Amino acid sequence: MAVVLTVTKSKFPAAIEDFESWTQAKRILVFLAHPDDPEFFCGATLIRWVRAGHEVRYCLFTKGQRGSPDIHLSIDEISRIRQTEQQNAAKYIGVKSVEFLDEMDGELLSSLSIRKEVVLRIRQYAPQIIVTSDPQNYVTLDNRINHPDHRAAGEIVLGAAFPAAGNPQIYKLITNEIAGIPVNPEEVWISATNQPNLNIDITYYYDAKLEAIAMHASQIGEKDAFIERMKSRSILDPTTNLPIFVERFKRAILK
Repeated sequence: MAVVLTVTKSKFPAAIEDFESWTQAKRILVFLAHPDDPEFFCGATLIRWVRAGHEVRYCLFTKGQRGSPDIHLSIDEISRIRQTEQQNAAKYIGVKSVEFLDEMDGELLSSLSIRKEVVLRIRQYAPQIIVTSDPQNYVTLDNRINHPDHRAAGEIVLGAAFPAAGNPQIYKLITNEIAGIPVNPEEVWISATNQPNLNIDITYYYDAKLEAIAMHASQIGEKDAFIERMKSRSILDPTTNLPIFVERFKRAILK
């Protein structure tokens, strides 16, 4: 059985040398399915990393093209709204860049072609740390069916991160094609998982996380009601019996 590490004493203000045992700033690349996934899944951790001095970038598989109940909005209109919201949230957090791939919301599938796109971006940005979602998560902790795009994103990224990105025999440089220099990431952090080996107390950063999520106005409804609902999701710290907020990860070490 995997050991679950619960971190309740991360530094505040944020600092590079913390429980991660990193001694220098890292390049962190977040691969998730939709606009708002980074903020919902692990926004407080991303905020803490940026404030500590790490470089965070996003690469999202879709533009959230179907993320609206309004039948009168076109896919292009929804896409523009959601990309703008994501750019605003990323700017608030301090994310270095945001890239949207051309996959359709609701139709993301693992394939060799999309894995290659991810490998090329890993080789382009040379991240030491990759963040993605859990391909094994079919039902969430609050008993909801997980979006199939979330599972597909994790499946694609894990296959790209290892072994493809670092293997010089995979996607070699050929005529008229830039395959990039092979890169071996150090770690993959799998967010929104039901099987964590790392629980992080992110209470100090939770209000900032909620502000970032609230920039996805098309997704949350009335802001005050949303924040009240999110603040009801605290758990009790077993050591102090005080309410805390937690983000859960499977942390996989590749080096």
